[in-house]
Amino acid sequence: MLPATGDRSCRGYRRDRVLSQAIGAMLPAALAIALSPFPLIGIVLILSGTRGRRNGLLFAAGWITGLTVTAALVTVLFGGADTPGSTSSAIADWGRVAAGGTFVVLGVRTWWKRPRAGEQAEPPRWMASLDDATAGRALLLGALLSGANPKNLVLTASAATSVVEAGAHDVGLVAAVAVFVLIASCTVLAAVAVHLAAGQRAASFLDGVRRFMVANSTVITVIVLLLLGASVLGDGLSGLGR
Repeated sequence: MLPATGDRSCRGYRRDRVLSQAIGAMLPAALAIALSPFPLIGIVLILSGTRGRRNGLLFAAGWITGLTVTAALVTVLFGGADTPGSTSSAIADWGRVAAGGTFVVLGVRTWWKRPRAGEQAEPPRWMASLDDATAGRALLLGALLSGANPKNLVLTASAATSVVEAGAHDVGLVAAVAVFVLIASCTVLAAVAVHLAAGQRAASFLDGVRRFMVANSTVITVIVLLLLGASVLGDGLSGLGR
């Protein structure tokens, strides 16, 4: 009985260690998605509009669904990436190199094309008429911004691949993906929670958050792109050098 108990404890320790490694590997990408300014601006605009409570919940549901579906697809496609030297592992590493380089270039380009003093950046087209969005549009917009947005798509793919490479399987894999989705959704969920808890009293606070994000969106985007680009590029080069 004692050896069996020891074996179970050992397996439990290894499982917990793998889960910790998986969460640590995907954490930077999850935070980068959470700190992206435009989804937060969008959810605040939706919450402040007509049927804000309903549409805010639907946007959050769409956001979570988009991230979950994307992460699940990547874990299926790169299920063999935890084997060094495998085709899946090589594709994942080359993908990281390409994505990391692209992020760095986009960061530099975004800074170069930033609005100069006295200029005002044009808001994205999808922000138009968010205050009177239909239920279907709120749900679809949340899904598209999380799962189909190119930057989020690459970050989610990188995070999901890192989880697979850490050796997470079965329950551990599901738990790691769930933690990733929760962290990547924390700002959107926080805005909805504040609105549900405080209602109109939260309007001024959320509007302050929106104005801050609008005013500093370029700086935030550049910092996120450059830091994540360097991190993802480094991980890809390190993987290719194994």
